[in-house]
Amino acid sequence: MDDIDRQILTILAMDARISLKALSAQAGLSSPSTSERLRRLEENGAIQGYTLNINLQSIGYSFQSLVRIKPLPGMLKKVELILQQIPEVIECDKVTGEDCFIARLVSRSMDQLDQVLDKLAEHAQCNTSIVKNTPVKRRLPPLA
Repeated sequence: MDDIDRQILTILAMDARISLKALSAQAGLSSPSTSERLRRLEENGAIQGYTLNINLQSIGYSFQSLVRIKPLPGMLKKVELILQQIPEVIECDKVTGEDCFIARLVSRSMDQLDQVLDKLAEHAQCNTSIVKNTPVKRRLPPLA
């Protein structure tokens, strides 16, 4: 990956819907050259897909929660399967330390949050924190 590839990734991170013509202009390349670089970045896995960012509040999800999850003995795989099946779990990491998972949940109300957490209650201990705001949104790490 060279500086031009990094520049392309940076531009796409700001606007994944940018046209090939505009991307080429910003990167200082011809459209065919930009297209070839995009193809290579996709093939080598640097670009895994193009995503849509949705304002969750605008579609009714008033709450986001971070939940630390510690499965009860013998329940690790069961908890992992449950987490994969809960649509309100929008992201989950398996982590080291005292807890095994950290999940990001969305809910429309506190009642809905309780209902989601109840699905885990007999299989794991949960520690929930409500997200007040997100001062640092998901972003690219330094590419240099």
